[in-house]
Amino acid sequence: MTSLKLALLALLLGSTLSLPAQGQTIPLTLGAIPPEDVIPLAEGGIEKALAALPAAIEDTLKRSGVPGAAVAVVHGGSTVFARGFGVRELGKSAAIDTATVFQLASLSKPIAATIAAIQVTKGVVKWDDPVAKYLPDFKLAEAYVTANATVGDFYSHRSGLPHAAGDTLEDLGFDRATIFERLRLLRLDPFRITYAYTNFGLTAGAEAVAAAAGKPWADLAEQALYSPLGMTSTSSRYADFVARKNRAALHTLQAGRFVPLYQRDADQQAPAGGVSSNVTDLAEWLKLLLANGRHGGKEMIAPNDLLPALRAESFSSPAQTIGSRSGFYGYGFNVSVNANGRPAMSHSGAFVLGAGTNVQILPSADIAIVVLTNGGPVGAAETISSQFMDIVQYGATTRDWYPLLHPLLMQNYDPFGDLVGKIAPATVTAARPLGDYVGSFESAYFGPARISQGKDGLVLTLGPGNVTMPMTHWDGDTFSIAPRSENAPYGSLSSVRFAVKGGRVEAVSIDYLNADGLATWTR
Repeated sequence: MTSLKLALLALLLGSTLSLPAQGQTIPLTLGAIPPEDVIPLAEGGIEKALAALPAAIEDTLKRSGVPGAAVAVVHGGSTVFARGFGVRELGKSAAIDTATVFQLASLSKPIAATIAAIQVTKGVVKWDDPVAKYLPDFKLAEAYVTANATVGDFYSHRSGLPHAAGDTLEDLGFDRATIFERLRLLRLDPFRITYAYTNFGLTAGAEAVAAAAGKPWADLAEQALYSPLGMTSTSSRYADFVARKNRAALHTLQAGRFVPLYQRDADQQAPAGGVSSNVTDLAEWLKLLLANGRHGGKEMIAPNDLLPALRAESFSSPAQTIGSRSGFYGYGFNVSVNANGRPAMSHSGAFVLGAGTNVQILPSADIAIVVLTNGGPVGAAETISSQFMDIVQYGATTRDWYPLLHPLLMQNYDPFGDLVGKIAPATVTAARPLGDYVGSFESAYFGPARISQGKDGLVLTLGPGNVTMPMTHWDGDTFSIAPRSENAPYGSLSSVRFAVKGGRVEAVSIDYLNADGLATWTR
């Protein structure tokens, strides 16, 4: 197949191996690269990395303030390391162990890709099948994209949907069906040549797979992957997570310290961010990947069906100079080539409300590590994984990873809204009588906005989740709100601006929701 040839050309450049004839397929082994094309692993690197791992975890937790973590390492078909560290919830004594269940956030995406690959092998669906084949009511802003965007396009974030499409609708309490229906209102970027990370885009691809299988996604995930691998503590249902006694609480970063304040129900984007699991179960998943789709001596995933998920499909971070390496995304996995020439796959998960996870896979060394933490994204999970993989490959760490990664992950906490960092005017124009602003306003994308008058002033209520925020007068017909959600971190401050025509309030706009230019409601 042409796509297979292209993959092999990239992998085997300079080698003398021959390519398959047109139409042929060959079984591929993850990391099957000629030894002369990579730098050899450091002698004893794996043993050194395992020996250094407990101290590295303890040190990273101390530096970051993250309350706890669980870590597992898989090598040679076995779990060679699995331990828990710290506590499940600050202020309580229950310790994290290898059975503690965490919310995985976006670490759900490569798991969803694995489930899709299983269905490809079963002949239920193809990566290149249009999503419209299975979700005929799903529409985007452009008819051509609606008709042609494939399962793989959505799994690789190249559908043209803008970054984080649909996430704010989820924050406001809309269900998956409504979010899907309203994605058609978003302007698309160029199809297949732009990359934009979207939870509900990948979820659309996964829902097409589930529709092809004739099962709800959570049922399919359990039947196709979790149950066959004995992942008895893994689920794509939030209700299952909260029913676990041994579960880690979320800890969000607020004013520089972690606090257990929130819960996060991610069922609406379950394939992209709604899985919960422990490191014992995830080790079994990693064994399946490193065994190139084989489990218990039998093939669960054909190598050529797994390969597209784990190879470059989209440019996620194009090189900024000719001397730099680019970053790529497969179908649910980040894909890169390390400095030693070894392909690597990874993914992080982050809930600003309180979870940080990471997995790193080095197929050519037959090793993978998964790190789950119960603190919001500060670089702790990635630091532990990166330091471990450094020692595996080079025999020592190449840098202090935490000060490199921490600032990058802290961008997740940048507050939203046009009033962030601003001080209310010292001299203001008075507002109209508050009753003038009271009423219901409508948006095709965001649904109703209700302005009511309470004893302390105006109150804004949004969405079916009845997300309520008090409004503070700012100046004239402008008020401020301080939203707080997964997509509006601590410190967010946004204007609520009323438009007046002929002395009557006709519309209202809310800045922090206006990334796509749709946050205007009319009376």
